[in-house]
Amino acid sequence: MKMIFKVAKTELKNLFYSPIAWFLMIVFFIQCALSYLKLLDSYTSMQEAGGRNLDYLAPLTFKIFTDPMRGMFSSVMQNLYLYIPLLTMGLISREINGGTIKLLYSSPIKISEIIFGKYLAMVVYSLILVAIVTVFMILGAFHIVSVDSGTLLSAVLGFFLLLCAYAAIGLFMSCLTTYQVVAAVSTFVMIGILTYIGTVWQQYDFVRDITYFLSLSGRTSHMLGGLITSKDLIYFLLIIYIFLGLSISKLLAGRESKPAWIKLGRYFVIVVSAISVGYISSRPGMIGYLDTTANKNNTLTPKAQNIIRELGKDKLTVTVYNNLLDNRSYLGMPSVRNRYLSVWEPYTRFKPDIAFDYVMYYDEPLENNYLLKAYPGKTLKDIAAMNAKSFKMSLDKFKTPEEIQKTIDLKPELNRFVMQLKYKNRTTFLRIYNDIMTFPSETEISAALKRLLQAKMPRIGFLTGNLERNVNKTGDREYKMLTNTKTFRHALINQGFDVDTVSTESGEIPAWISTLVIADPKVNLSESTLSTIQRYIDKGGNLLIMGEPGKQDVLNPLLKQFGVTLMDGIVAQPSADLAPDLVLTEITAASAQFTKDVQKSLTDSLPVAMPGATGLSYKDGGAFRITPLLVTNKDKTWLKKQKMVSDSAEVVFSAAEGDQRISVPTAVSLTRKVAGKEQRIVIIGDADLMSNAELGRYNVKTANFAFNTAIFSWLNYGEFPIDTSRPDAKDKRLTVTSEGVSRLNILFVWVIPIVLLAFGSVLLIRRKRK
Repeated sequence: MKMIFKVAKTELKNLFYSPIAWFLMIVFFIQCALSYLKLLDSYTSMQEAGGRNLDYLAPLTFKIFTDPMRGMFSSVMQNLYLYIPLLTMGLISREINGGTIKLLYSSPIKISEIIFGKYLAMVVYSLILVAIVTVFMILGAFHIVSVDSGTLLSAVLGFFLLLCAYAAIGLFMSCLTTYQVVAAVSTFVMIGILTYIGTVWQQYDFVRDITYFLSLSGRTSHMLGGLITSKDLIYFLLIIYIFLGLSISKLLAGRESKPAWIKLGRYFVIVVSAISVGYISSRPGMIGYLDTTANKNNTLTPKAQNIIRELGKDKLTVTVYNNLLDNRSYLGMPSVRNRYLSVWEPYTRFKPDIAFDYVMYYDEPLENNYLLKAYPGKTLKDIAAMNAKSFKMSLDKFKTPEEIQKTIDLKPELNRFVMQLKYKNRTTFLRIYNDIMTFPSETEISAALKRLLQAKMPRIGFLTGNLERNVNKTGDREYKMLTNTKTFRHALINQGFDVDTVSTESGEIPAWISTLVIADPKVNLSESTLSTIQRYIDKGGNLLIMGEPGKQDVLNPLLKQFGVTLMDGIVAQPSADLAPDLVLTEITAASAQFTKDVQKSLTDSLPVAMPGATGLSYKDGGAFRITPLLVTNKDKTWLKKQKMVSDSAEVVFSAAEGDQRISVPTAVSLTRKVAGKEQRIVIIGDADLMSNAELGRYNVKTANFAFNTAIFSWLNYGEFPIDTSRPDAKDKRLTVTSEGVSRLNILFVWVIPIVLLAFGSVLLIRRKRK
């Protein structure tokens, strides 16, 4: 060890008696300062601009330090490959070119001690760069309230390991040539190869796992996000082991007269042993995890963990059915399989024995049936062959429509990319969605797993037979988007609910209904229908009733038993841009308790849009406890008694015509105890808030999605959607001002670098004189 330290000491002297080490250190310091202070100034300006809610600033630790697009760590780490080769290019090549390597060979020092000593010198220099980064981490701890220190420590560990890996690569390249410039360029090339190798031969299963493991690309992403895994730590240690081992073997080969096969055998043993260890250590059951974030953002929430725990040791199989002709078919190709598996990594962490199968086929996609028109004169097989060729694959690898239909009917899933989960004798589908996230989140996956664990799921029954809103149609006033659009993430069927229609012809509401929905019947309910609904209510069944202005007489006979009435007239809210009957109602504190999303909507002052709504009047003191969920703003709205005509005249308030400028509830909840259970009922004076058109509205930012889902969550006692939310991040405020950032900019971008430059210059000048 003494000899290693002596070599390291000598190398450090040579390093700091050359201008390159000082130059790179100063440039790195300035780069860190510019990156940190630019982001700090940006978020300080946002904070000083103020606003009703500044929670959007959170999490500041992530945004300033570890954001993969803009964060300080990401900015400096993407340029590290430019720094290290300039430092390592002369480690050995200088000795070879100057002839001093022969003196080292003849001295009582081992080759391994030479390599380890020079590598230790680079590790020390890397620690200096880490110290520079730490300076700004300490500044962040002072500038960010409740900074997420665990994330910062994880990120700096990834930064240090990446430096060490680059240093080992550069050291080996320096052993291969007498020219320092060639050594530097070779280091660039090798880093590029290790970055790119994760994208080659991905179509072959075994080779894919090996090349993906060897890839440097994204290796620090987990640590930047606050997740330390054993496979990432082992990866960096193995990369260091490989290149230090190759360096020692190269120098040994230069001083030994042994057969070439022995020399090559050393290289082979080093590389193969490292790959073997890496492959084994990256298997799901062999990986250890440490989530260092304050809110455990990289770990499944407790509810999701409990669901995984309920699966026990029984086998869970996830089968991907990938249609070559679907516009998302690239997600299921072998070349991206490792990216797909990363979606499941949070789950294999707790259940490493999840089995993954892949079935590729081709068939006409049913979501967009323009395929044959786009290829005139071509058969489905011809089109499939052309698409397979574009993926550089043979059509033989894909099942034909006839073959896949013998195995499974995927037409109800629109012949799209879909995952089938199988557990014991139960199966369910897990879908991808037409949004920017594409893959299911923890909420949707947890709902699918829960469906496998229990035979009975909450079933929402929509009453039919009285011209109610339809859950299977895509018209503006219908409810397909909210209820059973399979490609829409927030549809009830993707959140753990079953949706069906219910008729009263049998004389009873089926016992499997967990919530009955009466959505805007347009004709009077028959006596038999009212009697059937009444028996359902008397048994304690949960209920959602939605009415419309002009149809008060249809629902009021049913509502009178609750002490609630749809008021005469329609709520008016004229504005410059919107229709006068579009009411932007306010969320009450009571409805904000339903889900965290509604609570956030209340904090952000988002309204629930109700096109054509009437108010609700109610009397307290009855069998039900009544609580307003949505209310109108009396300063902006009024209850208009007469029919609203907006296409020929301006809608104005008229007390003479009976208009009332009052705040009225447009949605209320009712509760009571029946047979030891809390019966829950929601009554709404509008049925359009859940319509396809309203949920697709883009000209007003509303809380309709959150509120609608929250209603069904409350009516089903919060069982679904599964709450996978986390506590709000605490790092959402800065303690520094814009003026303070300006002073820091002068200090860290100008003063300190100039001081370092002056100190280094004096040291180098004095060294040269000596």
